[in-house]
Amino acid sequence: MEAKNQTQSIIFFSSLLLSFTQRGFTTEEAKMAGSAVLPDQCCHLRSISMPSRSHPLALQVEEELHKLRTFVASSSLTGQMICNGLRGLGNLYNCIKELLYLPHNQQVLTQLPHKKWVEELLDGSLKLLDLCDTLRDKLVTMKEHIQDLQLALRRRGDAAIQSKVHAYIRAVKKAQKDMNNCLKSLKQMDNRCVSSSVLNKDSDLSIMVQVLTEAKQITMSLLQTVLSNLFMARSKPKSSRWSSVSKALHKKKVACEEHEDINEAESSDFSFSTSYECITCKDGVKVQNAQEQLEGLEFNIEGFESGLECLFRQLVQNRVSLLNILSL
Repeated sequence: MEAKNQTQSIIFFSSLLLSFTQRGFTTEEAKMAGSAVLPDQCCHLRSISMPSRSHPLALQVEEELHKLRTFVASSSLTGQMICNGLRGLGNLYNCIKELLYLPHNQQVLTQLPHKKWVEELLDGSLKLLDLCDTLRDKLVTMKEHIQDLQLALRRRGDAAIQSKVHAYIRAVKKAQKDMNNCLKSLKQMDNRCVSSSVLNKDSDLSIMVQVLTEAKQITMSLLQTVLSNLFMARSKPKSSRWSSVSKALHKKKVACEEHEDINEAESSDFSFSTSYECITCKDGVKVQNAQEQLEGLEFNIEGFESGLECLFRQLVQNRVSLLNILSL
């Protein structure tokens, strides 16, 4: 009976391992809306293919990975699509958490030679949490600036509107810098991964590395997409809409820093940047249109906040799972 049980266990775990059979890597740079601003930060995604005869949990992981691969490769994403992507990423990490709890995977990861990789993965999970938390903070800041601009627009104070536009642009630059630092730190972690010789000796560990590495790369790409959707240049304006900003704000000589801010606005078409002409003109229809666009951007930010909260919780739970494995 004992031999029979062992045979059944071997068959079960062999089936599970088959589900993670690796296909040839296809390197494709994630198409980010803000690639013009963050050219060095785009992630290269590696895909993992699993055969049809696989454990249900393995199939679920592959299904989530496939959906997210397709998502991050899209060149045109709406705010609602990004919100759905964040929730899908949360679902992926929930599946990975269940995968980590499988007895065989825990046995593999608790082996002494592999604990170093688990420790590195814990460091990486902390970096991802920092990245996610940083973006959440930036969303709060950007929403506050948008609300200030809406208030100034309702009060029809040109000086106040000018001040809020400059404040938003400066906040954009700060957000880009902080996110770049987080992404740079994560990329440095990639250079300290488990050596290929160790991975080649243990296919089980190699499979787990591939799954978790791709999940991390997709996470980085998707968070960049959130950033680019709100903060970065999408395309060059067809007409020099922001030249009117420069003319309106610089009738007199102004400080050099303000010139830099306006030049930034002239070279970029930010998603919040309805024409300054619309904001300052007396045309009630155009002013109403500007208000509606700002309200739409605020709505998108709230959706991103909700999606990031879901993702953050799953990242925390995955970190707890890894800590539990390390303590076994």
